[in-house]
Order: sequence, then structure tokens, then C-alpha cells
Amino acid sequence: MQVYFDHNSTTRVADSVLGAMLPYFQHQYGNASSRHDLGTIARSAINESREKIAGLVGVQPSQVIFTSGGTESNNMFISGMASYLPPGRVLVSSIEHPCVMVPARHLSRQGWTVDLIPVSAKGIVDKDQLSVDLIGRDSLVSVMMVNNETGVIQPIAELASLVKSNGGWMHTDAIQALGKIHCNFGDSGVHAMSLSAHKINGPKGIGALIVDKKLPIDAFIKGGGHEFGLRSGTENVASIVGFGVAAELAASNLSGYGSHVSVLRDKIEAQLIRIGAVIHGLGSPRLSNTSYFSVPGIQGETLVMELNKLGFAVASGAACSSHGSGSSVTLKAMAVPEELVHGAVRLSLGMDNVEEECDGFSAALELIVSRLKELVSLTV
Repeated sequence: MQVYFDHNSTTRVADSVLGAMLPYFQHQYGNASSRHDLGTIARSAINESREKIAGLVGVQPSQVIFTSGGTESNNMFISGMASYLPPGRVLVSSIEHPCVMVPARHLSRQGWTVDLIPVSAKGIVDKDQLSVDLIGRDSLVSVMMVNNETGVIQPIAELASLVKSNGGWMHTDAIQALGKIHCNFGDSGVHAMSLSAHKINGPKGIGALIVDKKLPIDAFIKGGGHEFGLRSGTENVASIVGFGVAAELAASNLSGYGSHVSVLRDKIEAQLIRIGAVIHGLGSPRLSNTSYFSVPGIQGETLVMELNKLGFAVASGAACSSHGSGSSVTLKAMAVPEELVHGAVRLSLGMDNVEEECDGFSAALELIVSRLKELVSLTV
């Protein structure tokens, strides 16, 4: 069986999550908008899950808007705000996921000015540049709470305070943060926050946008008026139930999560340093489960495939972008040399991983690197 070190990409559905979902496919299958008993059961299940997710991020249930996932949540904020407000300025960090970057750039066709906020060599958003960019025009700002590749944690509360003091609207993609670090909506200071279930042992295809009640946002999908009028469409009851149970699990595991995975990650990174790897974002506040590294002279895709042959699942970048150019926008924004950009490999650990797996990974990586470097030397 393959050792899974790609938890930032997705996670397995927990047994308790799956068990809670199953009745809503065949037995409790009512439409939550129906007035009969099966419909009432479905509506109650949705309300209960909304309360669980609200509890995880410290908001009122009415602030939780269910979506089909993180991509839709991010698009909902950007497009929904742009539909409500007159054209102004959109500011997104230069390390955003494409599901923020692409819809933001699309607004330029509608008269919006779109600018990228630079990051430092360690992957931290430049607050001084953001302060300059905020002057003079109403702005929509989106900065991810945690980078999905490097695991670097951004100072969202500080950035949100800056945006608010300049009359702007602040959003954060908290998809990689949820269940791994403290992720309280009020403490973050943002106006909107995107979440996704499949990063926290929930099902794929369900997410949420957490909104400030004063947010001037237009309906993203119009029709039946579901989700407080912001996202029409018959609710995916089974997945919403699964998201709620996953949120409960995340809340109960949060205190032990960091201590468990950090020991494993640090052990692997000690070996990475010994073999001469460069760890991206090292020295910045990072998720305790994530290591993004490059071995000079070796292509990242090659390492991923060779590790796969030996039974280890890792990634060469963000899974959602794996069919693109293969070149990390995040590392380019951090001014990482091109050779290292193309050599980047991400491993991301979970609660199921154990020390023996990390020992096996380190041994396999050392063997692969030694073999590949020998092949390179023979061809020179």
C-alpha cells in the first residue's frame, strides 16, 4: 500500500464522516425545501451541519454559505463583490491559487484595475506595498491564509486591519489553514473566508464561504434563493452532513495535530538538509505538516515519479495546477532560481502518518538522489 504524503492535495474521507453521509443517499433522501417529513429531516441535517462549521470558525450559522468547494467560494467573493460594487481596484497576492488569480484578472474586462501584491523571498506578503496600493481607490483584497505549496502562514489579521482602515474589503482563502491552525473568523479580521471539506477528511465537492453580515455581496448563482439568497440550487445534503462531521473532527484534533505532524516533518527536513536540499519558506511561520523542497540538479517531476515507484505519494506542486506548465508561480514570486523552481517537490503529512513511514521516505529519497546524481555525472 502506498504511503500518502499529499494531504495538502486532499485527504481520505474519515469513517465517521462516511457513516454519517450514507443515510442521505438512499433513506433520508428528501429535498430540504420540501415540507414533508423527509424534507424536514434534510433541512434539520443541514442546519445542524451549519452550526458545526460555524462553531469551528467562530461565527453565527447564518454566516455560513454552502458552495460546491473552495474554488466556488473564492469565485463567489470576487464575482459577487464585483457585481455589487462599482469598478475599483482588486489586489491579490502574487502567490494566490488560480481560483483566486484567474477570476481577479477577469475583472479587468469589467473596468477593474488588478494588481498583484509582492511577497518576500521567504514568501510573506509585503505589507508596505499593500499599504501603498490601497491609497486612493476602493479595493477588494484577497490573500490566502496559508500558501498551499510552501505552507507559509500569512499575517492575515494585520493585513485585514490595514485594508479596513483604508475602506477596502478583505477576503482570505483559508482552505489549507482549516483544521491545521487556529482559524477564527473574528480574530482574522476579514470580511469573507473560503473553506473546503476535502482538506479536513470530508467529502469532495462541498465547501463554504463565511461572510461578514455587512458584506455587500451579490448572489453568485441566481434562481431559487437557497443559502440566504446567495447561492441557489438544491442542497447537497449528504456532503453538507459530511462537512459538518469533518468540522467536528477537525475541532477535536486541532490541539494534537501540530505536535504530531511537526515531529515527523522536522525529522524529514533534517534528512533533506543532509542531502543538500533547499527548503522553501524555511524560517517563516509555516504549517507544521508541510515541506516544499528542491534538490539542486534534479527535476521535481522526476523525484515524484521515482518516489511513486517506491511507494510514496508526494506532489511536484499544487494538485489543482498539475496539468499546467509545471512551474510554481509561488516560487517565482519568491524569486527562487529557475533550476530550483523546476526541482520543487511538496510533501504534506497527516494524522495517519507515522515515524516509520518518514524513515522509509528519507531512505528512499537518499537512494533516488544518489542514483540520479550518479547518472548525471556519467553523462557529463
